Amino acid sequence: MWTPTTRRQHSRGHLSYPSDLTDGEWEIIAPFLPQPARTGRPRAWPMREIINAILYVLRAGCAWRRLPKDVPPGSTVYGWFLRFRREHLFEALNHHLVILDRERVRREANPPAAVINSQGVKTIEAVDPSYDAGKKIKGRKRHAMVDTDGRGLVLHAHPADIQDRDGAVPLLQASRRSFPFIELAFVDSAYNARRIEDATCIAIEVVKKIAGQVGFQVLPRRWVVERFFAWINRNRRLAKDFEAFVASATTFLYAASVILLIRRLARSA
Repeated sequence: MWTPTTRRQHSRGHLSYPSDLTDGEWEIIAPFLPQPARTGRPRAWPMREIINAILYVLRAGCAWRRLPKDVPPGSTVYGWFLRFRREHLFEALNHHLVILDRERVRREANPPAAVINSQGVKTIEAVDPSYDAGKKIKGRKRHAMVDTDGRGLVLHAHPADIQDRDGAVPLLQASRRSFPFIELAFVDSAYNARRIEDATCIAIEVVKKIAGQVGFQVLPRRWVVERFFAWINRNRRLAKDFEAFVASATTFLYAASVILLIRRLARSA
């Protein structure tokens, strides 16, 4: 519960920017980041400043070249972002943090159940968009698999014209590598298809609308993934899909999930 005491304890007012990592947050992720090479030219900027700059872009939604003057140059930060994207660093980091956070609350490290849903998001003019006839959105679609507490497990971005029942298949298949003990997935009626049931050994349970439901109503299980989308959409970079490449869009999704987990772990330390 947030009180004046806890707000002072977790205040970010002493940081250069609110998106910067605190000392406690940095200690959690530092072991997973690339270490300086033993040979070659030394790094001009500390890795912590690089990560802070990437998180600034994520939170503020600015272009790389619009980074403030007191952080590493935009070209340097973007170069590191491309390396992290290529090496799937934020994806691996998210996997480790999910396990740490589940162990923190005394739950099994690997979740036995998950919830799946998608979110349509508009793109900018420079990106060639596709049209989602179901959600009536011209842009891209984000697919998320979360555990029953709402932690992001597997996140994908793909064209909006791919139906949910088709987009869920690679999501389910990817989950077998990182979270192989998932046995049950809760979905909505859009995923009620044979191809999803046959994609993996994960059992699919459709959570249907309440009989006679009018308008919005919170449904069991399904609400946690909607809350996850609401959490990550606080980052302005995710308010629209600004990325020219789907791989970059997916990387920012994992970065947003990582921030949620880092802050939760640091506050409980």
